[in-house]
Amino acid sequence: MVGPAEYSPQKPFPGGPSAKSRLDRDVLSLSGIDAVLWLEGINDFSKNGNASVEAVEAGMKDVVGRIRAKFAGVRIIGATLTSALGSTNANHGSPEEDAKRKALNEFIRGGGLFDGVADFDEATLDSRTGEMRAEFMPESTTGGPGDKIHPNRLGYLAMGMAIDLNLLAPIPVTWR
Repeated sequence: MVGPAEYSPQKPFPGGPSAKSRLDRDVLSLSGIDAVLWLEGINDFSKNGNASVEAVEAGMKDVVGRIRAKFAGVRIIGATLTSALGSTNANHGSPEEDAKRKALNEFIRGGGLFDGVADFDEATLDSRTGEMRAEFMPESTTGGPGDKIHPNRLGYLAMGMAIDLNLLAPIPVTWR
């Protein structure tokens, strides 16, 4: 969301360009948008990003406002961030990052910004360890151990099943 101030092939940044900088390309340049399902990544809270929760929340508010200004009646579904606790990536997995993730998830769930929530955290979290559930860890393609940030295919399926499709269904037009 917050991401680097500048991103280009000459100035790459781990995690890529921010969601705000991609908004025109990824959403606003499209037509016929009725609903947006928004999953913000955890990179803002990594050791590379080190953004505050408040900065990410402010960015979300800005982006949601821009989407609503462009598409009348659009429904925006916020998705909670999944755990990276214990990640094998040195830039992720710290207790500090996890505390920020949890705070942002509470904002997504209860901040009133979104029309609904896809609770990917709840769908993938092992409440005993605070990490992603073990069955979502092994990397499906290479068979490796996984990075404890990105779920495997089964984890992505669990995330997909956490989406209430009624939130994305077209709103029927009624005539008076």
